[in-house]
Amino acid sequence: MSKKVETKFKRIETKYILDRKQLAAVLDDFKNHLVEDDYPTSTISNIYFDTPSYQMIQDSAERLWKREKIRMRTYDAYPTEDSQVFLEIKKKENGVGLKDRLTSRPKSVLDFIHHSIVDETITNPTLLETMAELRARYGKIEPMMYIYYDRFSMKGIEDKKVRVTIDQNILYRPYDVSLFAGKYGYPLLDENQVIMEIKVPEVYPTWLQAIIDKYGLERVSFSKYGTAHTKLEEELAEEKLVERAVV
Repeated sequence: MSKKVETKFKRIETKYILDRKQLAAVLDDFKNHLVEDDYPTSTISNIYFDTPSYQMIQDSAERLWKREKIRMRTYDAYPTEDSQVFLEIKKKENGVGLKDRLTSRPKSVLDFIHHSIVDETITNPTLLETMAELRARYGKIEPMMYIYYDRFSMKGIEDKKVRVTIDQNILYRPYDVSLFAGKYGYPLLDENQVIMEIKVPEVYPTWLQAIIDKYGLERVSFSKYGTAHTKLEEELAEEKLVERAVV
């Protein structure tokens, strides 16, 4: 029996940046409360869509509108034209993360993004409505950033709706923005760092908050795409300084 694919999410998502020593200790404490997800390890490749000037992510960084992000994601280790992909639009309202998604194929998603072509896989009404709003606001939207990482996923034993993910080996590139070009790019974090994300429908259960407090972990406002864009802007600024120095 195939697993039912959720198309709408509403939850509070909180990120923490840990070093690997902290991670080992935290995971040890999680053992009594979390188990591995049904598919605990995954390789995730993402294409983020934006305007040619990155206006969407700039608006998101300035907390304008609903901080929307559009991405195509696959869990296939070696994506092909036949790979299952998810087209997702993420947004935030009053601190709560919302996500609409649909299941499709790479070509269908790109045809939809580039030419508004809708085939039998492009079926999520809310996503279609949001996409129309974003097109009206921003105009041309196209693939602008590739981001890859390895993920380990856990879920609550008793608190079934608690999910924890660990992302590491995160790479990004603003060139060769394709799922089929390979897993390479610039490192997003230091080699010793990982991102732990906790996803809950409301407040943390007591045991989870106790573990967070035990290690003094602090929540961070962190976006992989936003951080990649910031690094890109810094690199471009440095290149301009070098060019001026040469002249």
